[in-house]
Amino acid sequence: MSVTPHVDWQRKARRSRWQKAAFMTGVVSFLTFASLPLVSAYVWLAVISFTGKSGGSDFHVLAAVLGILALVYLATLAVSFTRRYRVQLTWLTGVVALLLFAICVVPKLTVENYRFLWNPDVQATGANGSSLPSIWDSLGNSLLFAVGQTLIVTSVAVPAAYALSRFGFRRRQGLLRSLMLLQAFPALALTVALFIQLYWMGMLNSICGVMLVMCALELPFAIFVMKNFFDGVSWDIEMSAITDGATRFQAFRMVVLPQVTGGMIAIATFAFLRGWEEYVFVRTLLVDSSKMTMSLYLFWASQDSMGSDPGLIAAVGMLYILPVIVLYVFTQKYLTQMRVGGTKG
Repeated sequence: MSVTPHVDWQRKARRSRWQKAAFMTGVVSFLTFASLPLVSAYVWLAVISFTGKSGGSDFHVLAAVLGILALVYLATLAVSFTRRYRVQLTWLTGVVALLLFAICVVPKLTVENYRFLWNPDVQATGANGSSLPSIWDSLGNSLLFAVGQTLIVTSVAVPAAYALSRFGFRRRQGLLRSLMLLQAFPALALTVALFIQLYWMGMLNSICGVMLVMCALELPFAIFVMKNFFDGVSWDIEMSAITDGATRFQAFRMVVLPQVTGGMIAIATFAFLRGWEEYVFVRTLLVDSSKMTMSLYLFWASQDSMGSDPGLIAAVGMLYILPVIVLYVFTQKYLTQMRVGGTKG
């Protein structure tokens, strides 16, 4: 008769906890050191944009901000490993950080670098004496370009992906492979051809022309992503709605679309960011300075002011990333918790 060996479950549990702690420490350390250069660059951009042009106190403000952020980060990590008083410690960390920021940083901040927003006479000038156009025109052009591209991509990708997911027709798999193949080719190779085509079509130096180009480049990815979301929605719930008397369009609008809200928000966010951050095609296909977008405005501000007014460059950079931050605040819930509803068969 064999004897079952005694298993020390407490020892195994302790070993498992230590292994988990070691693994999490390694992951957090790697992510911290990997993201440190990027975070430091954004902090430097914000500090330079809100400090004066003299540069004497820039280093001290930057050191203070980095120190406060490091303190908050370490305190957050320490609080995450505790179970008691977690909420109280989190509030205490926030209050201490705000007090340190108000005492050490706020008195040294200024909005001098942002005067060009309300004073049109404050413009960056280049070596030839030419001035940059109004930043409000560039902001309007960028918003028109990005929002228009987002609406077109979303309104075309959703029904196209639904058709590829739900309808059976010949060459459907070939069409899907073609969509994937289009993503493999570098878009920069089409720059000259697109320039000539838009010239023949009379859409060169037009925001609508660049918008159509970017929509064509973005649609294959958006359709492929949305098709995967529609594939995850059970056919049973759609058939139940049709059986209850709904038309195919009503079932699509009232039953299927609510299940893929996360996917629509995802492709809309990606389309907006692609349009807002686009530089190469905007630089190539928009010749007139009155059609300048924010990416071009930031480039010209850097070219004309580099070495003489870094505060202006940083201020323009902060305005450039502000819509991205606002967009993330409103969509991060859907981007981090994207789920596809359905029924289990």
